[in-house]
Amino acid sequence: MNDLHKLPSVDELIRDDRIQPLIKQAGRRTVLDGFREVLEQIRNDDKESSNIPSISEIINLTKDKVEKWIKPSLVAVINASGVILHTNLGRAPLSSATLAAMVAASQSYSSLEYDLEKGERGKRSVHAELLLTRLTGAESALVVNNNAAAVLLVLTALARRKRAIISRTQLVEIGGGFRVPEVMEQSGAKLVSIGTTNRVHLRDYQQALQQPAGLVLCAHQSNFRIIGFTSEPELKAVAMMVHQAGIPLIHDLGSGALLDTARFGVAHEPTVQESLKAGADIVCFSGDKLLGGPQAGIIIGKKVFLDKIKNHPLARALRADKVCLAGLSATLLHYLKGEAEKEIPVWRMLSTPLPELKKRVKSWINELGSGEMIKGFSMIGGGSLPGEIQPTFLLTLKIKQPNAFLKSLRQMPLPVIARIDDDLVVFDPRTIAIDQESEFLAELKSIL
Repeated sequence: MNDLHKLPSVDELIRDDRIQPLIKQAGRRTVLDGFREVLEQIRNDDKESSNIPSISEIINLTKDKVEKWIKPSLVAVINASGVILHTNLGRAPLSSATLAAMVAASQSYSSLEYDLEKGERGKRSVHAELLLTRLTGAESALVVNNNAAAVLLVLTALARRKRAIISRTQLVEIGGGFRVPEVMEQSGAKLVSIGTTNRVHLRDYQQALQQPAGLVLCAHQSNFRIIGFTSEPELKAVAMMVHQAGIPLIHDLGSGALLDTARFGVAHEPTVQESLKAGADIVCFSGDKLLGGPQAGIIIGKKVFLDKIKNHPLARALRADKVCLAGLSATLLHYLKGEAEKEIPVWRMLSTPLPELKKRVKSWINELGSGEMIKGFSMIGGGSLPGEIQPTFLLTLKIKQPNAFLKSLRQMPLPVIARIDDDLVVFDPRTIAIDQESEFLAELKSIL
């Protein structure tokens, strides 16, 4: 006969002094649920057994269960990988001013949809619009929750049940399974692909435009590159032909650069301003890539098309919230004030000189008492500048079990994300914020 009848009651367990700190941390109801699940599991597992856990064991099992429930899964990490726009690590870190603006908009009521001048209901679409139009020269702008949403909204508003023309060289898939053809299909537009997978010519556009169409979409190859026997007409030439047909040209730029990346020793990434100058009527791009702000999908361009996009019912479903709009506005203000390279972390990382990186690695080695410095490369990442790298200096550690070591780093109070190169654990100072450096070194010391 088993001893399950000897199991303590939930009431007895919840009164135990050892569980009181957890109740303060997680709440009485959560701890009660934990006890009930643990007791039920014991009953299911030990129906034929005469051994039952002690009260201390039951409390410890419950603590483990409840602590897993309440432990946040989204936490800050130290990015030592050398990938500046690491999609899996949240892409662009935000400036201090951006964070302050987001907190301010969250802590109290805000003028999200209230016109302070008129004292009446306003529109959230005005926030960030003035900054976007002033910085890019566009006539109008709208912010939604990400760039996939921006493309979907534009296609739905301007090309539903109409032909939407796109080159086969641009039928891309980006991270998370976002496929341009599928988004076009969801919008209700009738996909018309032209050219081949490696070559498209102006005559392909000309032939497709002989029949009525809603728009032409050009998708920038921001996360891959086709090399070899390739051909693609310039955006300006496509724009001229599209405008002759009397329809808009949409440019899905993706990366959202407002500064010339060539100034930082990497390839030139087409800027938002260049897309408009080339003749794009609508340009869509991300807020959290090279722009360096919070996640957002930004739509800029001609007012006649933006008005139609803003008034479409889908715009409400995809709209940005007050926190995003406040953060994006603060980020854009850095560009307006000419301080983006100094204040926006992405550009600060891109512009960090090699001697400074070398100095930081040397100081790390001195403090740790171990490790070596080698030359290496940082990556841009985040669907921007595919294949582009920047020279850097790396801290390397020779570890017998490097994968186990990386796992230990990921389990630290402030998790550290590093990488393995040639069986060495390496850390890139370019992507480690100065204010995280002391904790980074303290955690390395504790493991070493």
